[in-house]
Amino acid sequence: MEDKQDVKPSSDLACARCSKPAKLQCPKCLELGLPKQPSAFCSQDCFKSAWSSHKQAHKPGPHTWAFVTQKGRGRSFSLPPFDWTGSLRPMLVSPYREVPAGIPRPDYAETGIPYSEMESKQQSMVPIRTAKQIEGSRRACHIARTILDKAHAAIRPGITTDDIDRVVHEATVEAGAYPSPLNYGNFPKSVCTSVNEVICHGIPDQRPLQDGDIVNVDVTAYYKGFHGDLNETFVVGTVDDESKKLIRTTLEALQKAIDAVKPGVRYREVGDIISLHVGQQGFQVVRSYCGHGICDLFHCAPNLPHYAHNKAVGVMKEGQIFTIEPMVNMGTYRDMTWPDGWTAVTADGKRSAQFEHTLLVTATGCEVLTKRLPTSPPLWWEEQ
Repeated sequence: MEDKQDVKPSSDLACARCSKPAKLQCPKCLELGLPKQPSAFCSQDCFKSAWSSHKQAHKPGPHTWAFVTQKGRGRSFSLPPFDWTGSLRPMLVSPYREVPAGIPRPDYAETGIPYSEMESKQQSMVPIRTAKQIEGSRRACHIARTILDKAHAAIRPGITTDDIDRVVHEATVEAGAYPSPLNYGNFPKSVCTSVNEVICHGIPDQRPLQDGDIVNVDVTAYYKGFHGDLNETFVVGTVDDESKKLIRTTLEALQKAIDAVKPGVRYREVGDIISLHVGQQGFQVVRSYCGHGICDLFHCAPNLPHYAHNKAVGVMKEGQIFTIEPMVNMGTYRDMTWPDGWTAVTADGKRSAQFEHTLLVTATGCEVLTKRLPTSPPLWWEEQ
């Protein structure tokens, strides 16, 4: 077990825990050459309080290989020692894509740190959104939907996930929006692309999609102060029947959960509904990631776990906005994270699928803000 150490003097940095001016820096981060900003703290007390999560940055990988936070850089070709769970391997990441200066952007666009999100009261309370916020969210969600549809239309064998990132980035900028994932916590690309055994947060790279792959594309657009978030899982070429069943089951589980959304429903019930349907089909629900509140912030309360018998507290109320985004695995629900610090994969290397919508709770049910459009490309079973 790694021993906690005293931090060393630092300057001109913000505390990674409370955002106050930082005076100290983690010695292990200095030794490993990790970025200064996430390793700076204002006091020994803040350092000690953050240690349980901060020490994860010291694990082999981010400093030696995969995830370089500086703009314009990507992975090297040298892979670290790692117990890869499936056949997928990371490949080279293209340089950072710029967003035109005139497009409004969230606070983390330059620093990588979402200060407004970290400091917001929305992390502990779920606000009822105003008419202005609802309309802003509705516009952002519509833009995000049109962007995802463009990415879907581009998917075919031979295209790389970096190509998908380019399509998403260009479509987002063309709409006058900012791609929310870009530099959020130093994430290096404009979209998450999760192939086969990748559950979520896959980093687009130079690997071409192959006939028989499945790929989740997770789009979030930030437009005039509001985020719209959704994702879908697509087939690439000719895909086996079990993978198709996995994809369809995941969307069905999401739809069953959406059908139950209305004022007075407990957040924890979402997981019971999803797990029941998924289990009946012989699959398992991922437990490490959940749905979340969203509006003027990318992530905030409430958290909505997708597995049964969870401990989520609270009930849905008219005017709340949040996502439901079940991740369903063909095998075990357990997950691992690649050394890049982002890519979550199934622990047994079997495939995973996900679907997500952003929802507004109404007086009698909910409005799916990211609903499919008449122009949306068909999913695999709609083509038959």
